[in-house]
Amino acid sequence: RYSKKFGVDRSKMMDKLWGENYFNPKTKKWTTKGTDAEGKPLERAFNMFVLDPIFKLFDSIMNFKKDVTFNMLEKLEINLKNDEKEMEGKLLLKTVMKKFLPAGEALLEMIVIHLPSPITAQKYRVENLYEGPQDDICAKGIESCDPNGPLMLYVSKMVPTSDKGRFYAFGRVFSGTVRAGLKVRIQGPNYQVGSKNDLFLKSIQRIVLMMGRYVEPIEDCPAGNIVGLVGVDQFLLKSGTITTCDTAHNLKVMKFSVSPVVQVAVECKSAADLPKLVEGLKRLSKSDPCVLCYTSESGEHIVAGSGELHLEICLKDLEEDHAQVPIRKSDPVVQYKETVQGESSVVALAKSPNKHNRIFMKATPLGDELSLAIENGKVGPRDEFKARARVLSDEFDWDNQEARKIWAFGPDANGANVIVDLTKGVAYLNEIKDSCVAAF
Repeated sequence: RYSKKFGVDRSKMMDKLWGENYFNPKTKKWTTKGTDAEGKPLERAFNMFVLDPIFKLFDSIMNFKKDVTFNMLEKLEINLKNDEKEMEGKLLLKTVMKKFLPAGEALLEMIVIHLPSPITAQKYRVENLYEGPQDDICAKGIESCDPNGPLMLYVSKMVPTSDKGRFYAFGRVFSGTVRAGLKVRIQGPNYQVGSKNDLFLKSIQRIVLMMGRYVEPIEDCPAGNIVGLVGVDQFLLKSGTITTCDTAHNLKVMKFSVSPVVQVAVECKSAADLPKLVEGLKRLSKSDPCVLCYTSESGEHIVAGSGELHLEICLKDLEEDHAQVPIRKSDPVVQYKETVQGESSVVALAKSPNKHNRIFMKATPLGDELSLAIENGKVGPRDEFKARARVLSDEFDWDNQEARKIWAFGPDANGANVIVDLTKGVAYLNEIKDSCVAAF
């Protein structure tokens, strides 16, 4: 539109909209200087031709300036249906922006232009994807995105199916080819090579190609693609690794940059529907990796999300799809949490009711490097304690004896906080260890 208005080539106009380019409306000329001949500041081209129209449209719609709105829509060649013209506020803004700047088309174009293919990407990402040694058969298969290598598939989330209570295991094939009827090892996040903990040997019932709201059954799917699996959902909570190799380590669990900090309490309107609500909360927790569902100390059922909009969508899904019962919900509440910026100025003391036992504690920041190492899985609760102590003493300047006496990581047993026993020569510590860890 702007290239036609100014009579210039489209690619040249695109260049003008970025960087240090300014348009002087008085002289009708372009310049790379931020001021005109009189020294007055000029508006950057991107602000003038891209942001300003969006802001003006937003302002006119949200302030109910219908004449201004429809005048702008006419200039922008945005056509509304008769029923859409009757809309107001947020609903009208959402409808107009979908037609003006459809996010789907823009995202797809950016993905095609900028994201590398799986064959290219996995060559340099394998060390960030795979927990095992980089020279084993699985790592080599992932690195080359080999459809003939051992199957390595990461399930990132569960997608509800039309069959109530069942899910598609949605994930990406990093190596090998997944087929219907293939017998696989389903390894949960807590699986360790050589153990049977969090490990299931099962067959994949069906494979589906997922396209938005639609699914298409397929026979097989090679490395580099995303796919939905039927028949493995009851063996995984939210995510995990599926492989055909007996010696395969796990693919690294996805870390989310957002935390579920906004929470509401939910209850069913009819007490008879409580079992359905509980089952619905389990399904909601399984279907969304960013949602947290739990029961508080007071017995309330809590749903926590990363924001109000996320929470609103979760509650709608809970009521209409997962539980299918009418629910009541409290107002959203934001969780506030503390952090440790410096060592405690005093040592805290607590006594047992009979005054025979005392516990002393202090808080000290771990440091950014160690926190990051814990979050990335370099140091964690599943490590052999002597090997972990060696890493802490060699790389993070911990005392080796103290590093061997880590009682727990938290929260949820794997967070970047630790409780350490600094006592020397104290008997019967095992009798209070579980209670201290639970309190931590």
